[in-house]
Amino acid sequence: MQPLPPLPHGATVGQLVRSATQCLQDAGVGFGHGTQDAAQEAAWLVLWRLGLPLDSALGDEEDSIENQPVTPEQQALVATLIEERITSRKPAAYLTREAWLMGVPFYVDERAIVPRSFIAELLADGSIDDWLSEHTRQVLDLCTGNGSLACLAAMAYPDVQVTGADISPDALAVARINVDKHGLQERITLVQSDGLAQVPGPWDLILCNPPYVNADSMARLPAEYRAEPELALAGGSDGMDFIRQLLRAAPACMTENAVLVLEIGNERPHFEAAFPQLPVFWLETSAGADQVLLITRQALLDLV
Repeated sequence: MQPLPPLPHGATVGQLVRSATQCLQDAGVGFGHGTQDAAQEAAWLVLWRLGLPLDSALGDEEDSIENQPVTPEQQALVATLIEERITSRKPAAYLTREAWLMGVPFYVDERAIVPRSFIAELLADGSIDDWLSEHTRQVLDLCTGNGSLACLAAMAYPDVQVTGADISPDALAVARINVDKHGLQERITLVQSDGLAQVPGPWDLILCNPPYVNADSMARLPAEYRAEPELALAGGSDGMDFIRQLLRAAPACMTENAVLVLEIGNERPHFEAAFPQLPVFWLETSAGADQVLLITRQALLDLV
């Protein structure tokens, strides 16, 4: 591995970011845990390590943080972090212990998957609001992981009570940190549950970002994804193992007009092969209209 080369006297934050970008590119690390490329990840790691605001604008203006000088000691701190990112192949969020969704910071560590659900966008932009009503009071975030979607749902809908459920006690311990961090203890309950078994509801809205990665894709995942809990990713041969159980059990746990919002990532072909007769509504996200779908209780009753 090529170490981060030392910069000349008078080097700036911008130069350090560009040097770190090249280092990450040369090392061939994987992205997708809050950043999409080496430049984004380098900026995140450099700003975080230097204690600078993560939303700092890196521009050409004279007073931009990009032109702020860095000391040799600061360079060394960044070099150590970049080296750890490359050698460990852990997502940057595990190194910084922080991930952001819709501008909201969340704690995360290796006990839970790094939050990146597109459902967060739908909560923030009101895309599912038309499916809800004044009677929507009980919301379930199933497979809650670090609790980020549960927190965002509570923030989006001030009149609801949210339950975050997960089979993993380790993940729930991380979720507890985030519920407390955002002062939502009175609004969010955390429950250990294998699917819907310990959370029978009835629910007015179920959010679920389940394990859905098919076996072939699991075998080809970059090291950064293999650093996450496999339990939160692997969905069996076609990725639909958990989802089959969920769709069978869900109607009995839903109120009459309830809906289920389900994320399936890149598994739409497998989903449609598994449920060819199920009418669903595909929801538009920044990744397109085939990552997240909405299903009514009535559609699920017809499926059963």
